[in-house]
Amino acid sequence: MKRKLIAAIGIAGMVVSVAACGSDKKDDKAQGADAKELTVWLTVDAQNNWPNLVKAADAAVQKKHPGIKIKHEYYGWPDKNTKLDAVLATDKAPDVVEMGNTEMLGYMVKGAFAPVDPAQYSNSGAWLDGLKASVTYEGKTYGVPYYAGGRVGTWRKDIAAASGIKAPPKTYDELTGDLDKIQKKQGAKFNAWYQPTRDWYAAMSFVYDAGGSIAKEEGGQWKASLSSPESLKGLNEFKTILDKYMHGDKTKDESDRYIVYGQGKSDLIFGAAWEGATAADPKNDKTGKLKDNLENFVLPGPSGKNMPVFLGGSDLAIPVKSKAQAVAAEWINAFTGPEGQKGLMAKGNLPNNKTDLATLKNDPATVVPATAAESNWFVPMAPGWGQVEKAQVLQTMLQNIGTGKKSVEDAAKEADAAIDKVINTK
Repeated sequence: MKRKLIAAIGIAGMVVSVAACGSDKKDDKAQGADAKELTVWLTVDAQNNWPNLVKAADAAVQKKHPGIKIKHEYYGWPDKNTKLDAVLATDKAPDVVEMGNTEMLGYMVKGAFAPVDPAQYSNSGAWLDGLKASVTYEGKTYGVPYYAGGRVGTWRKDIAAASGIKAPPKTYDELTGDLDKIQKKQGAKFNAWYQPTRDWYAAMSFVYDAGGSIAKEEGGQWKASLSSPESLKGLNEFKTILDKYMHGDKTKDESDRYIVYGQGKSDLIFGAAWEGATAADPKNDKTGKLKDNLENFVLPGPSGKNMPVFLGGSDLAIPVKSKAQAVAAEWINAFTGPEGQKGLMAKGNLPNNKTDLATLKNDPATVVPATAAESNWFVPMAPGWGQVEKAQVLQTMLQNIGTGKKSVEDAAKEADAAIDKVINTK
């Protein structure tokens, strides 16, 4: 599931008012332990896919606080942050808000969320590394991981079989060897691997697999590192994949990958685990052949290890302006606790912790995404990272590389310069 960081333009305007609320008072009334109302903002994912889990969390809080009124508002990902920015500038902030994990940083930097005590939350000692990183800033925790979404390789069994391939590849050499056979069999216009050029989540997996990184912190300062030998090795391998197997539009991103995949002119995709199934939905499958014909597997990396994947997902945070912070914490714990995680896993999500993740490896239906998620990376938790995403620095670099407009080295050098200008800026 894709989480685009929407630049927190409105956050800057609310900093003064938020800072004024940064009280150190610890009494129950100030923390909202006796609150009579609770407002919870979630995305439509919860409304459409697991409303029973929301009701269960409500019931747990209402049992402890008889008579409390719990209000829910649901938002789509594209407009959520615009509405959140507007309300955070007022005195009517929600008490719980769902955030994409890459969205957290900009709000933590500006002091929009109240710090939380991880010890109050179930399985906090085993939170997945990528999700734990997303709620941590300057040594403090400002949110609670909700659920995760990994990335897997997905291909068509019939296309593979037509080239004599009987099983998914276990090594990178096997992968490229299989793709070579498929490309030759299907012809020059076919995408043996449909890999959108601007998909930086996939490209950075190659970078991290090669031992590189987007940026590194040294002495309290962040510095871009896409021009390092390791990062360049990963970017060059990504370009090789684009050149050999991707014969579509080299200026596209991954937002409609499942739609393109449903057109039947591609074999392999590397994306969120839900994308293949969505492509196979009758309204997207223009071939009529995808249902029961797709196979997920852990993508092997050039390094010889499993390809490290971007661990997307959601977190839950408590705005610093909330008047019901204590009850909000109780609701979050009820929602993300053991029963909640069990319900989320039943809906095909990855849990927020390693303990539950391990159980998924025992089930053939979930072993692939669970195994893939064990090797993961996350964005630099630098104060100016939001500005990097807003400027689409990585996407521009990748398009320049994929289209051949610039060499890998020149494109990476240009991206590093752009990143260094803003990455340390709050």
